[in-house]
Amino acid sequence: MLFMVIERFRSGQAEPVYARARQQGRMLPEGLRYVDSWVAADFARCYQLMECDDLTTLMRWVTSWSDLVEFEIVPVVPSAQASALL
Repeated sequence: MLFMVIERFRSGQAEPVYARARQQGRMLPEGLRYVDSWVAADFARCYQLMECDDLTTLMRWVTSWSDLVEFEIVPVVPSAQASALL
């Protein structure tokens, strides 16, 4: 499954998130794949597309970052797939 992960940096501070990522990497558990990401121009949010077969795998990753980030997670499908369903 694909998930759009919307991260809101706690206290609007992106620096602690980037510092941890430089030190420890993305800290992805086995079975979770990072696809791509985009950062809002004001650096208040990050949008990441992630892929995994088991939601508990994604939630393990969320737990490791939840002290620095508030998460919104939206299951998504590619537009072509959605179009075919409709």
